[in-house]
Amino acid sequence: MTLTTTRHEMEAGSPARGDDLLVWILSWSELAAFGALLSAFVAVSWIHPEEVAAGRAKLHHLIPIVNTVVLLASGWFAAVAACQATVKRQRIALLGASAGGMLFVALKIHEYSLEGATLLADDTFSTLYVLMTGFHLAHVLFGSLVLALLVRYPSPQNVHMMTTLWHVIDIVWLVMFPVVYIL
Repeated sequence: MTLTTTRHEMEAGSPARGDDLLVWILSWSELAAFGALLSAFVAVSWIHPEEVAAGRAKLHHLIPIVNTVVLLASGWFAAVAACQATVKRQRIALLGASAGGMLFVALKIHEYSLEGATLLADDTFSTLYVLMTGFHLAHVLFGSLVLALLVRYPSPQNVHMMTTLWHVIDIVWLVMFPVVYIL
């Protein structure tokens, strides 16, 4: 926003400066929270390598790969929504992003059922795995619901904020996926 930006120009599609600050605060707080969880997971991997290897052996590996593709496609729809000139196209893209998030949630819950994953597990790996991926799952579910709400009530500022946060959720998964399932 420049000194010559009019109120009409701000309302027409450019997010207000205060909204950008909120996006930064929310994004960094999300990254800090997930960073702490990932750090704990890596620390446990170093301290108890056999337990982590045994836990990883029980994980399903195809569903997380499919979920990565689903989440990236959903992120693409969110990016498309953020730059659409018409509300109709923006709503379609927001709906695609929301649907992708809901598919991710359904697949992750199915994955948990196949693995018998629970927070009440006896081992540290399983507890951290469900805590970390479940916390991410809660963010995806909430974000999907907000994206669906934006289909009905889109505003440039809210679409900008939510699509940016949606990309943060994607980034978290792109870091979490190899740390949990591959390394």
